Amino acid sequence: MNTCGIEIKGSEAILCLLSKQDGLFQIADCRQIRHTFNNPNDSESVRKFQFMLKKLFEDYKVSRVVIRERPTKGKFAGGAVGFKIEACIQLIDTVDVDLFSSTQIKEILKDNPFPVPFKSMGLKAFQEGAFTVAYAALSNA
Repeated sequence: MNTCGIEIKGSEAILCLLSKQDGLFQIADCRQIRHTFNNPNDSESVRKFQFMLKKLFEDYKVSRVVIRERPTKGKFAGGAVGFKIEACIQLIDTVDVDLFSSTQIKEILKDNPFPVPFKSMGLKAFQEGAFTVAYAALSNA
């Protein structure tokens, strides 16, 4: 089962494709790991953004998407554009979408720590949040 972990930062969705088979995790290459939501006030732009993600999920045979949940209030609250991105992803009908809070992720990682250090995985540093949420989701399954 291919899983896509997503971390939303500002007007950008950062992706990491991960799968687990026979207890082994495999990081898949992705043609584009950062997707910027350029004009959130234009409905055509919203449709294009959603179509682009849906096409990516179909091309890489992603069956589950896991988004790192952002707080709605407080110092670290997510912005309006970020929640629009989240809604675009949740409305894609070809994948199952789950939200994982930071607390859930920490609990799962406590029982299932990374098998190797993140720096040795070959991912970009900005993908750590997306990888972590995908790893937590697959470890919890």
